[in-house]
Amino acid sequence: MSDFIYPHAALIAGVDEVGRGPLVGAVVTAAVILDPANPIQGLADSKKLSEKRRLALYDEIVEKALSWSLGRAEPEEIDQINILHATMLAMQRAVAGLHITPDFVLIDGNRCPALAMPSQAVVKGDSLVREISAASIIAKVTRDREMAELDLLYPEYGFAQHKGYPTVLHMEKLTQHGATPHHRRSFAPVRNALLDAEIAATRARTL
Repeated sequence: MSDFIYPHAALIAGVDEVGRGPLVGAVVTAAVILDPANPIQGLADSKKLSEKRRLALYDEIVEKALSWSLGRAEPEEIDQINILHATMLAMQRAVAGLHITPDFVLIDGNRCPALAMPSQAVVKGDSLVREISAASIIAKVTRDREMAELDLLYPEYGFAQHKGYPTVLHMEKLTQHGATPHHRRSFAPVRNALLDAEIAATRARTL
């Protein structure tokens, strides 16, 4: 894990997203400014941590960070402006939500949203930069909890298991039950499922 140090940058925020690939739910982002005087051990890419470790680190980040914030873009926004632009919008919202303004922002990936302060994209930043690792943990725990809540509303889809990603199980349930109001209609598997349902309904009416 590296310390990215920039001249005149006393407060560095890390930003990451979770949920670009799923067929359902919001894309969730987080921005985190860590406290150098209150270090957190074991930060890593959230995907490489066990759920138990992730939850423990989530609580520690919330307790120790100088500031942290969530941003999101809902399925309707994703359908309107596409997932890339929706992710950039959610990242802007996360940074804007920080109650402390950072001097510099490090973004996981290869693209930065338009921000009021200097920023830099870091490929594989969630494995390289502590602030981005912390953001990835906050975002993933938040989105996983939202999928668990959605699972309670729609238990037949298995959202708690696949978290909305296009797994074999999810595709089977999508074909069987159709799309929920929380599905991203611009994504091809959902669009195709809606079309199939429409065709089936038309056939049923004509019989």
